[in-house]
Amino acid sequence: MGEQIVDKLQALQSEIKGLFVERDEFVDGALAALLARQHVLLIGPPGSGKSTLVHALCERISGATYFHWLLTKFTTPEELFGPVSLQGLEQDRYYRVTDGKLPNAHIAFLDEIFKANSAILNALLSLMNERVYHNDATPMAVPLHTLFGASNVIPETRDLDCLFDRFLFRYQVDYIEGSDGFRNMLEAPDDVASTALLSFADLEQARADAARVTVGEEAIGWLAEIRSQATDRGLVVSDRRFRSSLAGLKARAYLAGRKRVQGSDLRMLEHMLWSVPEERTVVEEIVTAVVAPKLHAALHILHQADDVHEKALQTWFNTDEEKAAVTEARTKLLRLKHRLEDVCTGAGENESAPRFRQLTARLASHLGEVEARAKQLSEQRDTVVGEAEPDHEHTAASRGA
Repeated sequence: MGEQIVDKLQALQSEIKGLFVERDEFVDGALAALLARQHVLLIGPPGSGKSTLVHALCERISGATYFHWLLTKFTTPEELFGPVSLQGLEQDRYYRVTDGKLPNAHIAFLDEIFKANSAILNALLSLMNERVYHNDATPMAVPLHTLFGASNVIPETRDLDCLFDRFLFRYQVDYIEGSDGFRNMLEAPDDVASTALLSFADLEQARADAARVTVGEEAIGWLAEIRSQATDRGLVVSDRRFRSSLAGLKARAYLAGRKRVQGSDLRMLEHMLWSVPEERTVVEEIVTAVVAPKLHAALHILHQADDVHEKALQTWFNTDEEKAAVTEARTKLLRLKHRLEDVCTGAGENESAPRFRQLTARLASHLGEVEARAKQLSEQRDTVVGEAEPDHEHTAASRGA
């Protein structure tokens, strides 16, 4: 029974990954969150497919009650939690009819969640954390498994810190980066019938099975080292967040068909331990240095390539400096490309292979952009030289005259 459910989950996982380009890490995290009964936040610009991705996943879970709402600053509590009961008012009671609303949902998606007003925010905090909704001052247990939230930006006001902290998983969803991925997105069909379905009963059984996955002393040691390095680099991560991450790591191992957490599972911490986007790179460096040295070396090479590319861009269209800068950047990027290829070749084919391919594609994009600019400069130089060369026949004729 357990193996059959894992097979269903993996089929669902593969199908969603096949539909969405450059979203593999989010798909893994979303399924792990469902198994761990944790919440997921997606941060990204409009049109990056956040809501479409969540819908595609949730519609493949049969038997689960799904609630979706787009929040604005004018959204009222009635829209999320239901209208006030008129019959209750006649009895001097103030309670809401929650049928079909958020308090009755197993899975929910709240778009632009940080636009919630204080009345909604206060209710969301207890609903997400304690799974309780206070209806007419009476605590009402809610069946909420996972709440997906989406926003274009991270909140800047301190009054939203508590809501932000409720999301164990935090993903930045950007526009498609690679040209091949962009082409695949354009060529993908608009309507794809689902062949991978999971019942809510299967999900509940999988959650119970995932909870029995062993963390182990080695993984505890890795977590302690990650915490130590994070502290040394000035990152503040609460003990509660580290404790909560264990359920996500167990779920990640379970999805891979394992009964014990291993190093590759801890890479999911990259989406759990940061608070502001600038910290994500630091967290990624720390986690990969502890559990994936080869990947850490590849990331270091890519960061060097990013710096080279950025410096070259700063000289773009500066005629006094650009030619030399582009030539130097091309030489350095070629050298880094060979180093990255050596590291990736030595890493072999494992769970980090997609990440290695992503890094290789990004460096290749940098190099391609620099080489294209070098070609433009060369063509411009040839044109200028051709225009400057004297017309020898015309000159000779003029002398003869």
